[in-house]
Amino acid sequence: MPGSPRRSLAAPAVAAAAVTLLLVGLSGCGSASKPHTTASPSVASSSATPPAPSPTGPVVSPLTGLPGEPGQVLAIKIDNIVNARPQTGVNSAAVVYAIEVEGGISRFLTVFDSHHLPPGDAVGPVRSARESDLPILQQYGKVDFAYSGALSRFLPVLDQADIFNASPQQDGSPYFRGTGNVAPYNLYVKPSAVLHDFPDSAQAKDIGFRFGAAPAGGVPTNSFTARMPAASFTFTWSASEGRYLVAMDGKPAMTTDAGQMGAPTIVIQKVAETTSPRGFMDSPGVLSPYAPTTGGGNTVVLRDGNAYQGSWSRPDPNGGTTFSFGGQPMNFHPGQVWVVLEPQ
Repeated sequence: MPGSPRRSLAAPAVAAAAVTLLLVGLSGCGSASKPHTTASPSVASSSATPPAPSPTGPVVSPLTGLPGEPGQVLAIKIDNIVNARPQTGVNSAAVVYAIEVEGGISRFLTVFDSHHLPPGDAVGPVRSARESDLPILQQYGKVDFAYSGALSRFLPVLDQADIFNASPQQDGSPYFRGTGNVAPYNLYVKPSAVLHDFPDSAQAKDIGFRFGAAPAGGVPTNSFTARMPAASFTFTWSASEGRYLVAMDGKPAMTTDAGQMGAPTIVIQKVAETTSPRGFMDSPGVLSPYAPTTGGGNTVVLRDGNAYQGSWSRPDPNGGTTFSFGGQPMNFHPGQVWVVLEPQ
């Protein structure tokens, strides 16, 4: 962040429960400093007004519809190439975005609420940011964003963006390397440490999600596949678990800490996939993919074993995204929400 002091990188003393990660020094990002002491994330004041209590029920999270006061938002970019699997911490996110990157493969932008962090306090493998991330995060307000680098021409854009820049180059103490994979597929972050070091992240607010009873008119759908040029996501309804289990590229999408990935609500958001508006290139002559999330398009929402074909709309980049079915707001099932930005 412009004007922010740059802190040196250290390998904190971390014991990530259920994650077989041994700490080693994080090389190439700075000199060693004193180990970071983890503290519970403080909830700073924010201009975002929390949802008012319902006359008939408790306060609920605007991101998951589950009871509880909204916490502060932390976004973390997670790798999804086969070398980076299985990932850690994904099932604890409030919202998971699947986004196309170079070569037609996918990467995750995960959004966490500070009140619901992974039990092992580890998320990863963390990878680099992309141009599509910033417009998505704009809906949430000024939030902490943890990522590990970017295209050199994109770095100045990130420095000027309305985020709290929590990359290792800004503050390395929340990051550590595990030995389960080789670099660059073994960088992890302690979410509580990021929230401690960047305590002013915005509080979770209404970004357009609506939760409630399922509308009539859904089509029974046991399994649905969303595709990118070199990636696929298959969501299979599990009535016993009350959620859709995720398979990626034909194999179950597993985590190191919480079993198979899955969520009670899956949103397939069709986007007019294009290339970088700023002309960023992944390699000479090859422009980076870009997923526009302002405007509108079609959707398929999966919940309770049914599919609902509807639409999405976001005319204002500073506003949230509305999802509709049959001309009415589409209710999601309370719990984690997946949003797959599928090229139309």
